[in-house]
Amino acid sequence: MDSNMERIYEDYIVIKAEENGVNIIGLTRGKDTKFHHTEKLDKGEVLIAQFTDNTSAIKIRGKARILSRHGEVYSGE
Repeated sequence: MDSNMERIYEDYIVIKAEENGVNIIGLTRGKDTKFHHTEKLDKGEVLIAQFTDNTSAIKIRGKARILSRHGEVYSGE
């Protein structure tokens, strides 16, 4: 694995729900993008997620605070 891919796989994002019912959806890597994993968070709950061989994208529905090495962003506003 090259060093760029290792750096991507080492990255984590932190998602903190700001309301009940925030949906986190993992999307697959490869030829066809598909849903492969879902989580539902209630207000105050935190999920720590990582990009992997299978996960190329993470979709967030609802009000949440998202932290990564790139900074902080809010969804659902």
